[in-house]
Amino acid sequence: MKREITPTSVERVMRDDDFIVSKTNPKGIITYCNPIFVEFSGYAEDELLGVQHNIIRHPDMPRAAFKLAWDTIAAGKEFFAYVKNMSKDGGFYWVLAHITPDVDTTGRITGYTSVRRCPSRKAVDTVAAVYRLMRDAEKKAGARDAIAAGTDVLLSVLKEKDMSYEELVFAL
Repeated sequence: MKREITPTSVERVMRDDDFIVSKTNPKGIITYCNPIFVEFSGYAEDELLGVQHNIIRHPDMPRAAFKLAWDTIAAGKEFFAYVKNMSKDGGFYWVLAHITPDVDTTGRITGYTSVRRCPSRKAVDTVAAVYRLMRDAEKKAGARDAIAAGTDVLLSVLKEKDMSYEELVFAL
C-alpha cells in the first residue's frame, strides 16, 4: 500500500510533550497507532493499520540505518535512533525513536513497540549530516552494495568519535 509521495521541505516539529506510539507484528505490519502518530503521519488510522511501518520512511534515511535497527531488535535488544519520517503529504518530522521487542512467555518475539519523542535540534542537525554521508555512499555503491557502504560510513564516524552507536545517540 506504499504510495508514491514526493518529499517536500515542510517540516512538522513535535511538541515537547508528544509521544508517538506504534506497535507492529514481527514482520513490521502496524497493529496499533496512537492519535499523535495519526496526526504527524497525516494518514487516517485505518490507512495505517495492517500496512508496513515503512509507509512513513523518508528517502533521506540511509538503508544501513534500518538494517542496524532490524538487526538489533530481531536479536531481542532495544534500539534507539534519530529518524526522519515522511508524512502522507510529503512533509517530514524528526523523532528520537526507542524500539523494543515484545516477547511472549517463552521469549519468542511477537512484535515490536516504538515510542518516539521530540529530538533536540542539535541532535537532528548532527545526525542529518551523518545520514547524508551514509546516503551518498549508498548511492555511489549502487543497490547491491548500498547497505555495506552506508554501514562503513557509520562505522568510520563512530571510530573517529571513539563511541558505540548507542553512545553517539545518547551523546546528542
